[in-house]
Formats: sequence, C-alpha cells, structure tokens
Amino acid sequence: MKMEKPTVLGYMRDQPRALRDCFNRREEFLKPFRQFYSADIKKIYFFGSGTSYNASLIGAYYFRHLVGINAFGEYPTVFKNYGEVDYVDAVDPKEVLFLAISQSGTSISTIDVIKDAKDKGYRRIVLTEALQSEITKHTDGVLHLLCGKELTPPETRGYTVTLLTLYLLALEAAKIRGKLSKSYYDKKILECGDLLSKFESVIAESEAWYQRNKTFLVSSERIYVLGYGIDYGSALEGQLKIGEMLRIPALAYEIEEYSHGPTMAINGKQSLIMIASKEAEFERCLTFRDAFLQYTPRVFLISCEDVGDDLRNVIFSLKADKYLAPLLYTVPMQFVAAQGALDTGIDTGINPFTVPLAHLDE
Repeated sequence: MKMEKPTVLGYMRDQPRALRDCFNRREEFLKPFRQFYSADIKKIYFFGSGTSYNASLIGAYYFRHLVGINAFGEYPTVFKNYGEVDYVDAVDPKEVLFLAISQSGTSISTIDVIKDAKDKGYRRIVLTEALQSEITKHTDGVLHLLCGKELTPPETRGYTVTLLTLYLLALEAAKIRGKLSKSYYDKKILECGDLLSKFESVIAESEAWYQRNKTFLVSSERIYVLGYGIDYGSALEGQLKIGEMLRIPALAYEIEEYSHGPTMAINGKQSLIMIASKEAEFERCLTFRDAFLQYTPRVFLISCEDVGDDLRNVIFSLKADKYLAPLLYTVPMQFVAAQGALDTGIDTGINPFTVPLAHLDE
C-alpha cells in the first residue's frame, strides 16, 4: 500500500493526538529534567531560532511567573556574540541553566551558543525530537520533544507540543522550588489533561474561522499579528507561519507598540490579527480593535474570552487560562498559513530559498 505524502495540514490536524501523547508520556522528559534542575539554579536561559525562539519567549514567561526565577528567552547568536549572564557580579556557572530548543537538533546558531556555554562551564540541557542529533553532543542532558518527526519544513505540531512540554517543565520546577503545593500541582495537571482531551474543537473552530474569512485573509497586501503579555510569543509564531507558507509580508508587534507609528500605514487592504489574551491589556486590546476598524474591515480577534458576536472573530468554546491558551491561539494562524497556501497554489513543501544558512546538513 502506497503511503500518503505527509502534509503540513495533516500534522496540524494531528495536534490533538500528539498533545495527548506528550502529556501521557510526560515522565519521559520530566524524569531527566529532575536530574539537571535543582532549587539552587538562579537563572535559566532559553535558546532557539524561528519557532523554537517563539516558544522560548513563552517558556521564559512560564518560569518567571510560575516558578519565580529569573528566566530569559534569547536569540542564540545575539546572546553568544553580545550577551552575558551577568554584567556586574560574578555568577557561579552551576547556578545557571541553559535550555536549548531545537526540534531537528541541527540549528547552527543554537548549537553554537550551547558550545560556548559548555566552554564557560554552564549547565546545559536540550529539548529536541532528534535524540542523536549534533546538538545532543554538547549538552549535559537531553529532554525528548515528543512531537514526532515532521517531514515538511514548516513546524506546526512541533510548536504546540513544545509549548505543552515547557508548561509541564515549569510546573515541575515550581514543585521542586516549593512554589506549588502538591494539591495545586495535581489540580493544574488535571486541568491540562481535560483541556487536551477536547482539543479537536480547537482544530475545527480554527478551520471554520479561516473558511469564513479566507477571501479577505489571502488577498491581504500585508498581515499584522498583534499580541501582548505571554502571547507576544504567539504573535511572533503567527507571523512566522504566515511568512513561511502563505508568503505574504507579515509583521508581529506588541500591541501597544503597534500604535506608536506603524498605524500610519493602515489601509483597507491590510489585515490585523489580534490575540486577545486575558492579561492586563485585554480591555485596551478591545479599544484598539474598535479604532482599527475605522481604517480597515480586516480586523480579526482570536480569544477564549467573550468579545461579542462577529464572524471575523474566533472565540474558542474550549476555555483555557492564560498559561494554556497559547496552545490554542496559534492554530487559527496555522490555517491561514497552510490552508491559505493550498488555496492560492503555493507548495509549502518547496523552500524557494535554497542557500543552507540556518541548519546543518542532515
């Protein structure tokens, strides 16, 4: 029997199964994590490029807010060439953890920053799907990214599984540091499992939203993705997926910063996708939405919150707190990117840029 060719849309629709599989097998990465993470760690740096960088920002948010530790999401090359763990006081390298994220294990920039950290004596672990890849040769430990290999270039299933993994790692670290009681930890695990059991609705509602609005979305001259708080990372991921697959110029902004100049470029041919997170800026987000609608009808909201009936919005029936909501919020933009590419005749399996700059040859 001939095997069907893997597609991005196939991997996207497989996300509910993959997320549940990751959750059910979580001890496979939590057990080694306990060996390398301890309460004496004072700083943790997350590194990754592309999708992995966007996940790093959210991972750092988890560790700051749930674990109560200094945590940073960094671009690998920028940090290696221009960054320091501390510019003032000497820090014991054993009190610093570098956590690299590379689904393929071949990201040149991430490998280089981990090599540099090794030379300086910092603790290093990597989260990767490829357990025998180059990056694993330069770390103290390896955490298995349980997303399965994606044989098409744009990573979708891998992104949501990475976020879930980072959330579970943060809960584990918070328990180790005594920030969460066992009962509260158990409650959050139950909530997570319940959400994942119903994740098919996220796929269905995201696809239906795209189908309602595809004429406006795929004909956009430019697409802006706006987010804030934890979901600035989600906005960056949406921008990346749209650029990778639909190949329309896409820009991500922190929502308040978008109002400081870029609004001068708004016109009726541009689309704005706004992620309405339940953070401090939620009401401000709705105020911005109403203002933007005066200049373009192509304003779309993604949220778990009640923001009114409008076919341009996707309001998920599945409700999640702000920590788990990022698992939901990028799925509609995955459909804009992948289904939009299919609808406009773009083969996402072909990379038009062929110069090998980002990854080692596999």
